[in-house]
Amino acid sequence: MLLFDIDGVIRDVSGSYRRAIVETVHHYSGQRPEPQAIDALKAEGCWNNDWEAAMELLRRQANPAELPRFEELVAVFSGHYFGGDPDGEPELWRGFIGSEPLLVGAEFFSALTHDGIAWGFVSGAEPPSARFVLERRLGLGAPPLIAMGDAPDKPDPTGLLRLAAALAGQPLGAAAPPVAYLGDTVADVHTVLRARQAAPTQCWLSLAVAPPHLHGPDRRQARQHYEQQLRQAGADRVIEATAAALPALQAMLSAPSPPGP
Repeated sequence: MLLFDIDGVIRDVSGSYRRAIVETVHHYSGQRPEPQAIDALKAEGCWNNDWEAAMELLRRQANPAELPRFEELVAVFSGHYFGGDPDGEPELWRGFIGSEPLLVGAEFFSALTHDGIAWGFVSGAEPPSARFVLERRLGLGAPPLIAMGDAPDKPDPTGLLRLAAALAGQPLGAAAPPVAYLGDTVADVHTVLRARQAAPTQCWLSLAVAPPHLHGPDRRQARQHYEQQLRQAGADRVIEATAAALPALQAMLSAPSPPGP
């Protein structure tokens, strides 16, 4: 089976979630962190939650202002990202969520189903945001999903373990089908490594991809550095784009000794 993160894998969030981090930090400090600062923070592997990432960037500034209450920061962030009630009608949202290019189409998931590969999503995105991109924009009917609040934040593997077991329809272990997870951060790779510790007889595969903002021709060196960080974190394979996940998975499974516990 093939499970996916959403942000940076299914949709480009460089102009939405990442922009909301920047504008939230600016709201409180008057400073806008550079993309490289956010990449460096994400590379630490423990800042998958973008609210917490924004707070941490405020904390690390050279002359930090008084830190806001977390609930206040979340409200400011959501105002930028959703631009309306997150639980309201998406047609009324006016925030950055309206500018998220898709990285794959519905036909990608049809191809997985055609090849007999179960699929689903384990994401730190808020449920309304995750459902919006999967159901409304991609047209996926009731996609298997673990989103924010359904399980502890990654790199805790609880959500990955839970969804993998549900899709396998049997206890995880040597008899269950291999489970691959595709993400774009060190935290995503660490989630797979921790899943291996929790279910050591299960075959786990970590696929990784650099986020879209690093794919421009002028970002080649930064992308190579980011991909190297993913490999050093333990990714079994770094792919060019999400669309390459199926052939990469097939190649790994057909290898004499696919990565496993």
